Amino acid sequence: MRQWVWPSPYRSLENIQRMQAAKRRRLLVRSMVKDALLLALGVLSAGFGLRGFIIPNKFIDGGVTGISLLTNQQTGVSVPLLIVLFNIPFLLLGYRQISHIFSLKSIIAIALLALAVAFVPYPNVTSDKLLVALFGGFFLGAGIGLSIRGGGVIDGTEVLAIFLNRRYSLSVGDIILVLNIFIFSVAAYLLSIETAMYSILTYLAASKTVDFILEGIEEYTGVTIISSRSKQVASMIKEKLGWGLTIYSGQRGFGKRGHSDQPVDIIFVVITRLEVNRLNTEVGRIDPQAFIVMQSIRDTRGGMVKKRRLKE
Repeated sequence: MRQWVWPSPYRSLENIQRMQAAKRRRLLVRSMVKDALLLALGVLSAGFGLRGFIIPNKFIDGGVTGISLLTNQQTGVSVPLLIVLFNIPFLLLGYRQISHIFSLKSIIAIALLALAVAFVPYPNVTSDKLLVALFGGFFLGAGIGLSIRGGGVIDGTEVLAIFLNRRYSLSVGDIILVLNIFIFSVAAYLLSIETAMYSILTYLAASKTVDFILEGIEEYTGVTIISSRSKQVASMIKEKLGWGLTIYSGQRGFGKRGHSDQPVDIIFVVITRLEVNRLNTEVGRIDPQAFIVMQSIRDTRGGMVKKRRLKE
Protein backbone atom coordinates (compact mmCIF):
# COMPACT_ATOMS: atom_id res chain seq x y z
CA MET A 1 0.00 0.00 0.00
CA ARG A 2 1.40 3.36 -1.08
CA GLN A 3 1.62 5.91 1.70
CA TRP A 4 0.70 9.55 1.00
CA VAL A 5 3.28 12.09 2.12
CA TRP A 6 2.22 15.67 2.62
CA PRO A 7 4.52 18.14 0.92
CA SER A 8 6.78 20.01 3.31
CA PRO A 9 6.12 23.77 3.47
CA TYR A 10 9.85 24.30 3.88
CA ARG A 11 10.53 22.45 0.63
CA SER A 12 7.93 24.58 -1.16
CA LEU A 13 9.54 27.71 0.27
CA GLU A 14 12.94 26.53 -0.95
CA ASN A 15 11.55 25.94 -4.45
CA ILE A 16 10.02 29.43 -4.52
CA GLN A 17 13.29 31.00 -3.38
CA ARG A 18 15.21 28.98 -5.96
CA MET A 19 12.85 30.10 -8.72
CA GLN A 20 13.10 33.72 -7.61
CA ALA A 21 16.90 33.54 -7.59
CA ALA A 22 16.91 32.03 -11.08
CA LYS A 23 14.59 34.79 -12.29
CA ARG A 24 16.87 37.46 -10.82
CA ARG A 25 19.85 35.88 -12.58
CA ARG A 26 18.01 35.85 -15.91
CA LEU A 27 17.04 39.50 -15.51
CA LEU A 28 20.62 40.40 -14.58
CA VAL A 29 22.03 38.61 -17.64
CA ARG A 30 19.42 40.20 -19.89
CA SER A 31 20.24 43.64 -18.49
CA MET A 32 23.98 43.09 -18.97
CA VAL A 33 23.50 41.97 -22.58
CA LYS A 34 21.25 44.96 -23.29
CA ASP A 35 23.77 47.39 -21.77
CA ALA A 36 26.62 45.81 -23.73
CA LEU A 37 24.72 46.13 -27.02
CA LEU A 38 23.83 49.77 -26.31
CA LEU A 39 27.45 50.60 -25.45
CA ALA A 40 28.71 48.85 -28.59
CA LEU A 41 26.22 50.65 -30.82
CA GLY A 42 27.07 53.93 -29.11
CA VAL A 43 30.78 53.46 -29.75
CA LEU A 44 30.26 52.56 -33.41
CA SER A 45 27.94 55.53 -33.97
CA ALA A 46 30.24 58.03 -32.25
CA GLY A 47 33.24 56.64 -34.14
CA PHE A 48 31.39 57.08 -37.42
CA GLY A 49 30.51 60.67 -36.55
CA LEU A 50 34.14 61.44 -35.70
CA ARG A 51 35.95 59.59 -38.48
CA GLY A 52 33.32 59.93 -41.19
CA PHE A 53 32.54 63.62 -40.73
CA ILE A 54 34.24 65.66 -38.01
CA ILE A 55 37.95 64.72 -37.99
CA PRO A 56 38.55 64.77 -41.79
CA ASN A 57 37.01 68.26 -42.02
CA LYS A 58 38.82 69.61 -38.94
CA PHE A 59 35.67 70.41 -36.99
CA ILE A 60 35.34 70.11 -33.22
CA ASP A 61 32.56 69.37 -30.77
CA GLY A 62 31.88 70.35 -27.18
CA GLY A 63 33.05 68.58 -24.04
CA VAL A 64 36.06 66.32 -23.69
CA THR A 65 35.74 65.22 -27.32
CA GLY A 66 35.98 68.84 -28.45
CA ILE A 67 39.06 69.42 -26.27
CA SER A 68 40.67 66.32 -27.77
CA LEU A 69 39.93 67.42 -31.34
CA LEU A 70 41.18 70.96 -30.69
CA THR A 71 44.37 69.67 -29.09
CA ASN A 72 44.91 67.30 -32.00
CA GLN A 73 44.71 70.14 -34.51
CA GLN A 74 47.23 72.21 -32.54
CA THR A 75 49.74 69.51 -31.54
CA GLY A 76 49.23 66.61 -33.96
CA VAL A 77 48.83 64.07 -31.13
CA SER A 78 46.45 61.30 -32.19
CA VAL A 79 42.78 61.76 -31.31
CA PRO A 80 42.31 58.25 -29.79
CA LEU A 81 45.16 58.83 -27.34
CA LEU A 82 43.84 62.26 -26.39
CA ILE A 83 40.30 60.92 -25.87
CA VAL A 84 41.62 58.40 -23.36
CA LEU A 85 43.99 60.80 -21.58
CA PHE A 86 41.50 63.65 -21.20
CA ASN A 87 38.76 61.34 -19.93
CA ILE A 88 40.86 59.70 -17.20
CA PRO A 89 40.30 62.46 -14.57
CA PHE A 90 36.55 62.39 -15.20
CA LEU A 91 36.43 58.60 -14.92
CA LEU A 92 38.20 58.77 -11.56
CA LEU A 93 35.71 61.42 -10.49
CA GLY A 94 32.83 59.24 -11.63
CA TYR A 95 34.28 56.32 -9.64
CA ARG A 96 34.05 58.41 -6.47
CA GLN A 97 30.86 60.34 -7.14
CA ILE A 98 28.54 57.97 -9.04
CA SER A 99 29.37 54.24 -8.89
CA HIS A 100 32.05 51.67 -9.59
CA ILE A 101 29.95 49.93 -12.24
CA PHE A 102 29.36 53.23 -14.03
CA SER A 103 33.10 53.90 -14.12
CA LEU A 104 33.87 50.40 -15.36
CA LYS A 105 31.35 50.67 -18.20
CA SER A 106 32.65 54.12 -19.09
CA ILE A 107 36.27 52.92 -19.15
CA ILE A 108 35.31 50.09 -21.51
CA ALA A 109 33.24 52.40 -23.72
CA ILE A 110 35.96 55.08 -24.00
CA ALA A 111 38.64 52.48 -24.69
CA LEU A 112 36.48 50.94 -27.41
CA LEU A 113 35.81 54.39 -28.89
CA ALA A 114 39.54 55.08 -29.06
CA LEU A 115 40.10 51.74 -30.80
CA ALA A 116 37.23 52.38 -33.21
CA VAL A 117 38.58 55.81 -34.16
CA ALA A 118 42.07 54.37 -34.59
CA PHE A 119 41.37 51.17 -36.49
CA VAL A 120 37.84 50.94 -37.92
CA PRO A 121 37.95 52.00 -41.62
CA TYR A 122 35.06 54.48 -41.59
CA PRO A 123 34.47 56.18 -44.95
CA ASN A 124 34.92 59.92 -45.41
CA VAL A 125 31.30 60.68 -46.27
CA THR A 126 31.27 64.33 -47.37
CA SER A 127 33.19 67.58 -47.28
CA ASP A 128 30.12 69.84 -47.33
CA LYS A 129 30.48 71.90 -44.15
CA LEU A 130 26.79 72.09 -43.32
CA LEU A 131 26.28 68.36 -43.82
CA VAL A 132 29.40 67.63 -41.77
CA ALA A 133 28.15 69.79 -38.89
CA LEU A 134 24.63 68.33 -38.88
CA PHE A 135 25.28 64.64 -39.53
CA GLY A 136 28.57 64.53 -37.66
CA GLY A 137 26.76 65.93 -34.63
CA PHE A 138 23.86 63.54 -35.16
CA PHE A 139 25.98 60.37 -35.15
CA LEU A 140 28.18 61.62 -32.32
CA GLY A 141 25.11 62.55 -30.25
CA ALA A 142 23.52 59.18 -31.01
CA GLY A 143 26.66 57.49 -29.73
CA ILE A 144 26.66 59.53 -26.52
CA GLY A 145 22.95 58.90 -25.94
CA LEU A 146 23.18 55.15 -26.54
CA SER A 147 26.17 54.93 -24.22
CA ILE A 148 24.27 56.70 -21.46
CA ARG A 149 21.36 54.32 -22.04
CA GLY A 150 23.86 51.51 -21.57
CA GLY A 151 24.96 52.86 -18.21
CA GLY A 152 28.22 54.59 -19.17
CA VAL A 153 29.61 57.64 -20.96
CA ILE A 154 32.06 58.27 -23.78
CA ASP A 155 32.51 61.93 -22.84
CA GLY A 156 33.35 62.83 -19.24
CA THR A 157 31.97 66.37 -19.28
CA GLU A 158 28.68 65.37 -17.69
CA VAL A 159 30.51 63.65 -14.82
CA LEU A 160 32.26 66.93 -14.02
CA ALA A 161 28.96 68.80 -14.33
CA ILE A 162 27.25 66.42 -11.88
CA PHE A 163 30.15 66.83 -9.44
CA LEU A 164 30.02 70.63 -9.58
CA ASN A 165 26.22 70.57 -9.34
CA ARG A 166 26.44 68.72 -6.02
CA ARG A 167 28.90 71.23 -4.60
CA TYR A 168 27.49 74.48 -5.98
CA SER A 169 24.07 75.86 -6.90
CA LEU A 170 24.52 75.65 -10.68
CA SER A 171 22.47 73.22 -12.76
CA VAL A 172 24.12 70.51 -14.85
CA GLY A 173 22.96 72.22 -18.05
CA ASP A 174 24.42 75.57 -17.00
CA ILE A 175 27.81 74.02 -16.20
CA ILE A 176 28.02 72.18 -19.52
CA LEU A 177 26.98 75.35 -21.36
CA VAL A 178 29.73 77.42 -19.67
CA LEU A 179 32.36 74.77 -20.45
CA ASN A 180 31.35 74.60 -24.09
CA ILE A 181 31.28 78.39 -24.47
CA PHE A 182 34.88 78.40 -23.27
CA ILE A 183 35.85 75.61 -25.70
CA PHE A 184 34.25 77.30 -28.71
CA SER A 185 35.77 80.66 -27.79
CA VAL A 186 39.22 79.08 -27.77
CA ALA A 187 38.42 77.39 -31.09
CA ALA A 188 37.42 80.73 -32.62
CA TYR A 189 40.76 82.22 -31.51
CA LEU A 190 43.01 79.32 -32.52
CA LEU A 191 41.22 78.12 -35.65
CA SER A 192 38.73 80.56 -37.16
CA ILE A 193 35.36 82.07 -36.36
CA GLU A 194 33.79 80.15 -39.24
CA THR A 195 35.09 76.81 -37.94
CA ALA A 196 33.87 77.66 -34.44
CA MET A 197 30.41 78.53 -35.76
CA TYR A 198 30.11 75.27 -37.69
CA SER A 199 31.36 73.44 -34.60
CA ILE A 200 28.59 75.04 -32.57
CA LEU A 201 26.12 73.58 -35.09
CA THR A 202 27.77 70.20 -34.57
CA TYR A 203 27.35 70.53 -30.81
CA LEU A 204 23.70 71.58 -31.12
CA ALA A 205 22.93 68.64 -33.42
CA ALA A 206 24.65 66.26 -31.01
CA SER A 207 22.87 67.75 -28.00
CA LYS A 208 19.40 67.44 -29.56
CA THR A 209 20.13 63.87 -30.65
CA VAL A 210 21.19 62.96 -27.10
CA ASP A 211 17.93 64.44 -25.75
CA PHE A 212 15.94 62.55 -28.37
CA ILE A 213 17.53 59.20 -27.47
CA LEU A 214 17.32 59.70 -23.71
CA GLU A 215 13.80 61.12 -23.56
CA GLY A 216 12.30 59.23 -26.50
CA ILE A 217 10.05 60.34 -29.29
CA GLU A 218 6.96 60.49 -27.10
CA GLU A 219 8.23 62.92 -24.41
CA TYR A 220 5.99 61.98 -21.52
CA THR A 221 4.12 64.63 -19.56
CA GLY A 222 2.84 64.27 -16.01
CA VAL A 223 -0.57 65.92 -15.51
CA THR A 224 -2.08 66.71 -12.10
CA ILE A 225 -5.81 67.52 -12.07
CA ILE A 226 -7.69 69.04 -9.13
CA SER A 227 -11.40 69.25 -9.75
CA SER A 228 -14.64 69.36 -7.77
CA ARG A 229 -15.86 66.68 -10.22
CA SER A 230 -12.88 64.39 -9.79
CA LYS A 231 -14.98 61.21 -9.93
CA GLN A 232 -16.36 62.10 -13.36
CA VAL A 233 -12.90 63.13 -14.58
CA ALA A 234 -11.34 59.88 -13.33
CA SER A 235 -14.12 57.83 -14.92
CA MET A 236 -13.62 59.64 -18.24
CA ILE A 237 -9.86 59.00 -18.21
CA LYS A 238 -10.33 55.29 -17.45
CA GLU A 239 -13.37 54.48 -19.56
CA LYS A 240 -13.24 56.91 -22.50
CA LEU A 241 -9.52 57.53 -22.96
CA GLY A 242 -8.31 54.19 -21.62
CA TRP A 243 -5.36 55.58 -19.66
CA GLY A 244 -3.96 54.55 -16.31
CA LEU A 245 -4.13 57.06 -13.47
CA THR A 246 -3.39 57.53 -9.79
CA ILE A 247 -5.71 59.24 -7.29
CA TYR A 248 -4.34 60.99 -4.19
CA SER A 249 -6.45 62.03 -1.22
CA GLY A 250 -5.83 65.71 -0.57
CA GLN A 251 -7.34 68.78 1.05
CA ARG A 252 -8.15 72.14 -0.43
CA GLY A 253 -6.16 75.11 0.78
CA PHE A 254 -6.46 78.70 -0.40
CA GLY A 255 -7.80 79.58 -3.84
CA LYS A 256 -10.09 81.98 -5.71
CA ARG A 257 -12.92 81.34 -3.29
CA GLY A 258 -10.76 81.87 -0.21
CA HIS A 259 -9.75 79.31 2.38
CA SER A 260 -11.27 75.84 2.37
CA ASP A 261 -10.46 72.65 4.27
CA GLN A 262 -12.68 70.32 2.25
CA PRO A 263 -11.17 66.98 1.15
CA VAL A 264 -10.49 66.53 -2.56
CA ASP A 265 -9.26 63.73 -4.84
CA ILE A 266 -6.13 64.69 -6.81
CA ILE A 267 -5.73 62.88 -10.13
CA PHE A 268 -2.32 62.20 -11.63
CA VAL A 269 -1.85 60.75 -15.12
CA VAL A 270 1.20 60.26 -17.36
CA ILE A 271 0.61 60.79 -21.08
CA THR A 272 2.55 61.81 -24.17
CA ARG A 273 2.69 65.38 -25.45
CA LEU A 274 0.50 64.41 -28.39
CA GLU A 275 -2.29 63.47 -25.98
CA VAL A 276 -2.21 66.64 -23.84
CA ASN A 277 -4.64 68.60 -26.02
CA ARG A 278 -7.24 65.83 -25.97
CA LEU A 279 -7.02 65.53 -22.19
CA ASN A 280 -7.50 69.29 -21.76
CA THR A 281 -10.54 69.20 -24.04
CA GLU A 282 -12.19 66.28 -22.25
CA VAL A 283 -11.54 67.69 -18.77
CA GLY A 284 -12.86 71.10 -19.89
CA ARG A 285 -16.15 69.51 -20.94
CA ILE A 286 -16.64 68.08 -17.45
CA ASP A 287 -15.21 70.90 -15.33
CA PRO A 288 -14.06 74.12 -17.04
CA GLN A 289 -12.77 75.37 -13.66
CA ALA A 290 -10.48 72.38 -13.08
CA PHE A 291 -6.95 73.22 -11.96
CA ILE A 292 -4.42 71.40 -14.20
CA VAL A 293 -0.64 71.31 -13.69
CA MET A 294 1.75 69.76 -16.24
CA GLN A 295 5.42 68.88 -16.00
CA SER A 296 7.86 67.16 -18.34
CA ILE A 297 8.98 63.62 -17.48
CA ARG A 298 12.23 62.25 -18.83
CA ASP A 299 11.28 58.58 -18.72
CA THR A 300 8.84 56.10 -17.19
CA ARG A 301 9.00 52.52 -16.02
CA GLY A 302 6.27 50.15 -14.93
CA GLY A 303 2.64 51.07 -14.47
CA MET A 304 0.25 51.55 -17.35
CA VAL A 305 1.42 54.42 -19.54
CA LYS A 306 0.59 53.02 -22.96
CA LYS A 307 -3.04 53.26 -23.98
CA ARG A 308 -4.90 50.01 -23.51
CA ARG A 309 -7.36 48.64 -26.03
CA LEU A 310 -10.95 49.21 -25.03
CA LYS A 311 -13.67 46.74 -25.80
CA GLU A 312 -16.13 47.89 -28.41
